[in-house]
Amino acid sequence: MNKKITVGIIGCGGIANAKHMPSLAKLEQVEMVAFCDILIEKAHESAQKYGNGNAKVYGDYTELLKDDRIDVIHVCTPNDSHADITVASLEAGKHVMCEKPMAKTAAEARRMVEAAKRTGKKLTIGYQNRFRQDSQYLHKICTDGELGDIYFGKAHSIRRRAVPTWGVFLDKEKQGGGPLIDIGTHALDLTLWTMNNYKPKVVLGKAYHELSKKENAANAWGSWNPKEFTVEDSAFGFILMENGATIILESSWAINLLDAQEAKCTLAGTEGGADMKDGLRINGERYGKLFTNHVELDSSGVAFYDGKVENESDLEARLWIESILNDTEPVVKPEEALVVTEILEAIYESSKTGKAVYFDNKVLSY
Repeated sequence: MNKKITVGIIGCGGIANAKHMPSLAKLEQVEMVAFCDILIEKAHESAQKYGNGNAKVYGDYTELLKDDRIDVIHVCTPNDSHADITVASLEAGKHVMCEKPMAKTAAEARRMVEAAKRTGKKLTIGYQNRFRQDSQYLHKICTDGELGDIYFGKAHSIRRRAVPTWGVFLDKEKQGGGPLIDIGTHALDLTLWTMNNYKPKVVLGKAYHELSKKENAANAWGSWNPKEFTVEDSAFGFILMENGATIILESSWAINLLDAQEAKCTLAGTEGGADMKDGLRINGERYGKLFTNHVELDSSGVAFYDGKVENESDLEARLWIESILNDTEPVVKPEEALVVTEILEAIYESSKTGKAVYFDNKVLSY
């Protein structure tokens, strides 16, 4: 564990500054040695704040990838460039953490999986919500079989009015979609992971462009420009899995609903159920009576002390780096993230055609 892992950051914008670089900076075994952004002043700022003193700055990621010092690349760019940068990084001999969603299309995501297998390098996707305390606890009890066979799930990513109006979030060409591919992807990943079910059979979905048409709309980050709002404002999907389980996926940046929940899931199994609506709740039946248990995730129990628990981004970064140091599988496997991308694409396709999308071996299954 004395080896230093050297990291290059490609894309020094919001998500790199909010999540990736701060969490990596807390790890003693990590040095950030290269920074790249098409706005090179952003790369310079990141290098000054997080670089190891000999950090290099680039405006072209292909030049950064020639740096033999670099062990790991973190891809923090718009969705349309995830696949190209990830594949090039893997082929350059680097391990890769790519920010979610895995890619803009399922075909691009498959290229990424194939490149990882071909090169023997590790690839993971930035689904940090798996690393929350409630998610980790729920995954544990599901793995231990406490809910029995889980045959129904809901993936929740609903914002009442919180449309991201900066960057390229509203640009369909750059992002591939709106709330479904942006935040719905987190909820779906969480649901599939806790259910341990990655074999979809048929998908039916619908995307909506309704509130996006409104002028001067109330919004957490200020009103959006309807002319620039080229992605959906809400999208919903119904997913039937090969084993008969069903999943309902709901995602929205702007909708007239009060039940706002983001990156959460609800599960129902033969022995019990769980949801994340009011903390983490486990329900079931025992001795002829129904019960609901609220899981206490606060680790303190002492006045003026909240406990020392890693936040999800820090835990994600640490376990990712440890998977490289110890040559173990990352928590988020690329094959799992590929299935998420395939389902999201099927929802968009179903919305466009008005027909259900049958998998029938036409897409890679996990």
